[in-house]
Amino acid sequence: MPKIDPETQKLYDEINGMIQKFKDDQKSKADCTLGDKCGDMGDVSKIRFSSKKILKGHINKVNSVHFAGDSRHCVTGSLDGKLIIWDTWTANKVQIIPLRSAWVMTVAFSPSGNFVACGGMDNQCTVYDVNNRDASGVAKMVRELIGYEGFLSSCRFLDDGHLITGSGDMKICHWDLEKGVKTMDFNGHAGDIAGLSLSPDMKTYITGSVDKTAKLWDVREQGHKQMFFGHDMDVSSVCYHPSGFGFASCSEDQTARMYDLRADQQIGLYEPPQKNTGFTSCALSTSGRYLMCAGIEGNVHSWDAMKQKHTGTLSGHENRITCISLCPNGMCLASTSWDQQVRLWL
Repeated sequence: MPKIDPETQKLYDEINGMIQKFKDDQKSKADCTLGDKCGDMGDVSKIRFSSKKILKGHINKVNSVHFAGDSRHCVTGSLDGKLIIWDTWTANKVQIIPLRSAWVMTVAFSPSGNFVACGGMDNQCTVYDVNNRDASGVAKMVRELIGYEGFLSSCRFLDDGHLITGSGDMKICHWDLEKGVKTMDFNGHAGDIAGLSLSPDMKTYITGSVDKTAKLWDVREQGHKQMFFGHDMDVSSVCYHPSGFGFASCSEDQTARMYDLRADQQIGLYEPPQKNTGFTSCALSTSGRYLMCAGIEGNVHSWDAMKQKHTGTLSGHENRITCISLCPNGMCLASTSWDQQVRLWL
């Protein structure tokens, strides 16, 4: 690494000192811990998901998966340059959408199931209408959203007409899809944005970044409402709690964490038993009691979110798991991996 000059080092020390001051101030106001309050709760059983179906069709690393609002269909994106829409009840392919760029990193299904979006190293977000096909039977591209100076790392639909994206140029963009224009474009973090999660009421969202922080945003405004510290490395993924009062995050620092928006700080810490894997993606059960994280070593880890106890692993993938997505009704978990497989856990 290049040598840091004294003036830059002084600024680093000043910033780190301020962050530590914030943490100490938050800790001084924490009158109890999650473990103290939940210690007398009954234990939950070991996670009972098992790999019921393997969706085969991609011929390269699969990087992302997301469910539609019907809890039946999901979309996956792979480095083979294809989006595949699956019927998870039958394990059949519904549509295969060839992409102009194979370097897809994120996918999103609109809640209505009418549109899918994707993006990645092509520095743009592309939207397809799954109900409107061309002469060859492929879903028609309806929008190419350009103007990014970095890779697209995350995207989510608010509804069929509005989309939020996070990217490697540290920016958050809001798009009006009917007009094809940005309604907001602003710097969200001091590093690449790695994950984005919408609240249950679609009025706020959480972002995670390689700057080791997570932030709370209002969909109507540009300034963040809250900032959360805790992780020692990049925040890989964030997931809103079903209650709307908190969120989970995970990182390659080998931890997952739970934050309470009302307490304005971290309330839970989750670590794998062997402490031998970082995490790439996280999800919460519909009750909020189970927290699941995708491990770099190829297993999905589960914890009792309240008592912070490890409740098992889901094994089956043969390589790094890149993404997990829980369907809205909570009955199925989908996982994607570098082993080219998409697994459904029921």
